[in-house]
Amino acid sequence: MSHAIQQAQTRQRRFDAMRSSLGVATRYSLLVLPIAFLIFFLVFPLLLTFAISFWRRTGFTIKPAFTLHSYIDFFSGVRLFVFERSLLVAAEATVISLLIAYPIAYFLAFRASASRVRLVLSLFTVPFLINYIIRTFAWTYLLDRAGPANGFLQWLGLVRHPLSWLLYSDFSVFVGLVSAYMPFMVFPLWLSLSGLDRRLIEASWMLGARPARTFIGVILPLSLPGVFAATIFGFVGCFGESAVPTILGGVGYQLIGNTITSTMDVLDYPLAAAMSSVVVLAMLVFLTAWFLAFDLRSFLGKILEWQH
Repeated sequence: MSHAIQQAQTRQRRFDAMRSSLGVATRYSLLVLPIAFLIFFLVFPLLLTFAISFWRRTGFTIKPAFTLHSYIDFFSGVRLFVFERSLLVAAEATVISLLIAYPIAYFLAFRASASRVRLVLSLFTVPFLINYIIRTFAWTYLLDRAGPANGFLQWLGLVRHPLSWLLYSDFSVFVGLVSAYMPFMVFPLWLSLSGLDRRLIEASWMLGARPARTFIGVILPLSLPGVFAATIFGFVGCFGESAVPTILGGVGYQLIGNTITSTMDVLDYPLAAAMSSVVVLAMLVFLTAWFLAFDLRSFLGKILEWQH
């Protein structure tokens, strides 16, 4: 009798082991398609771009080679100034977007009801139903000398004549960048703030801390993972943007995105590939910093401790 029970237990353990192995194999098999998709459509094009950056341009064609001419041309010419200017513009647009997005996310996380949160977050997705280029061109009408913005300012009596600097200027470029990428920043901020442990905030109140002190000492530090994630979303988009400076910046307004596009227009693919590789490398630095500092639990308000 005991021997039969032992055999049954052995068979059950083997069956459980086979079922566990089958489950692991099934889970890994489900990852094959998305991993293959990423490798073929993301990793391979990036590697090909990096390889082309070392090729040589000969007339209207390019030939495989290993030369640093494109990188030397980029770092020693005016394009390096454009790269630095793009970093500055992207950083400024990201800060402005963050100053707008954080209060919105804070209100949704602590002051709004669940139904209003769903409504507001849904409204932030509505503009993406319209083509991005069309949305950008719409700003040219709104900010034009004869557009609604100037008309409204004149109606209020704030200006006597239309303002020409509202369009085809740094101001219009910032308006385009902020309106395009600020909505992306609201979501990680709201997710981080809504996941905070409310007991910590209540403890701060019970200890006599004022709301400003509670925000600076408790809420803001715990929401830093969301702030950093939102900063990356905004900065990456603004840094690589090409349509906004072309449409709203006017003739001659150059950022790294439309500079790469104009370089490709003259068939200098190695130089365009070199600039693209530098941009990708800069973005990887920011993403690596985020990965080392935070994990996915950080969106729930759990700060990842630095590993020394």
